[in-house]
Amino acid sequence: MTTGSVAIPRPVHSAGALYALLVLLLAYILSFIDRNVMAVLIGPIRADFAISDFQYSLLHGFAFSMFYIFLGLPIARLADRGNRKWVVTVGVFFWSLMTCVCGLTRSFSTLFLARIGVGVGEAALSPPAYSLLSDYFSADSLPRAMAIYTLGITIGGGLAYIIGGAVYEYFSVQGALSLPLVGELRPWQTTFVIVGLPGFVLVLLLSVMVEPPRRGALPVGANDYRLTDVAAHVRQHWQAYTSLIMGVSLLAVLGYGTMAWYPEFLVRSHGMNRADAGAQFGLIFIVAGSIGTLLGGFCVRPLQARGYPDASMRLILVIALLWLLPASLGPLFADSRFALWAAVPIVFFLNSYFALAIAALQNITPNRMRAQISALMLFMTNLLGLALGPSAVAALTDFVFVGDSYLAYSLSLLPVLVCPLAALLLAWGLKYYRIALSSTARSPGV
Repeated sequence: MTTGSVAIPRPVHSAGALYALLVLLLAYILSFIDRNVMAVLIGPIRADFAISDFQYSLLHGFAFSMFYIFLGLPIARLADRGNRKWVVTVGVFFWSLMTCVCGLTRSFSTLFLARIGVGVGEAALSPPAYSLLSDYFSADSLPRAMAIYTLGITIGGGLAYIIGGAVYEYFSVQGALSLPLVGELRPWQTTFVIVGLPGFVLVLLLSVMVEPPRRGALPVGANDYRLTDVAAHVRQHWQAYTSLIMGVSLLAVLGYGTMAWYPEFLVRSHGMNRADAGAQFGLIFIVAGSIGTLLGGFCVRPLQARGYPDASMRLILVIALLWLLPASLGPLFADSRFALWAAVPIVFFLNSYFALAIAALQNITPNRMRAQISALMLFMTNLLGLALGPSAVAALTDFVFVGDSYLAYSLSLLPVLVCPLAALLLAWGLKYYRIALSSTARSPGV
């Protein structure tokens, strides 16, 4: 890395920062609608293609994540060296197109390929978005901005269940939709097309967002980090990065497994129809999940004021421990009302840790490395969480308990396997995180 004087960027107008936060939040909402709408379509997709739970889980998680996790790193490299706004804009256009294509598929293999395309587009969102927000907002304001951005998970995930279930139910009653040149679409196919269309409007909103100057960064060329520089920084603080990234990745296994299968559990174990299961779980996801996300982000500053510079990571550790009890007991309730009430704390904790992890990572990473190292964290959380989370639940159901009716036991066992290990990793890394935080604060271009 060559040296140079630190560039002092012009301040970003508050209106521009708020507009950027809004449109990036909308993008994140749409990304979770498009990736998670399959969770309320499990039954009809399985029936049409005659596949098992495990095969379905490959569509939901593995197909989406194949290129999503691997393309995140080169896209982040592009974002750290170029215009982040246009990286995000192109990504939104492509994944919206491929979500619509999911509704036009006629076989397991073509739907698998279309889901890969959705993942390719969504890989262009979060690493550049994290980097953009770190330049729009000060270090003190960043955890709150990240918490608001991360509301996309709860709002988008919840709307995926609500909108997906409602659209599917509507076209199941009204009959198949017929389109010119395409022909007749089944209700689950129509659902994909409808949820994919709003992304094209968002592309227009993103195109007028302002690319902010990089806060505290050295000029391009003077601060053009090579991959070896990034690797050296991670190697220097490997304990901090390993504990944070791996701890959060284990929690992501539980999070994505729950998101993929809890509505189906309500259908199978409690006899709810898909629209009701989607609407009720979706409402819980939006309300409890949003509260969890905001409380997580807004608790950081008071803890820091009390002398805990590692507040973000410390809170993730507490969440891992508190999440275990409701997540393991909730699926075992025989009454659907209790199963739904148990979903409230499950969803609360499911959504309360990730904004903290994003902010914690940004704070120990130099500016022009942030998108790349954020992509590294997303690579691991999606490799373990998105790719393996839904499949872990399905594998327990198909190969351990051996029966569709045992889905509740699979959902109950998973938190027992991952929460304690995640907590141990995070506790081990607290000391090293504080060291990395102190070291990075003294480095140029942070």
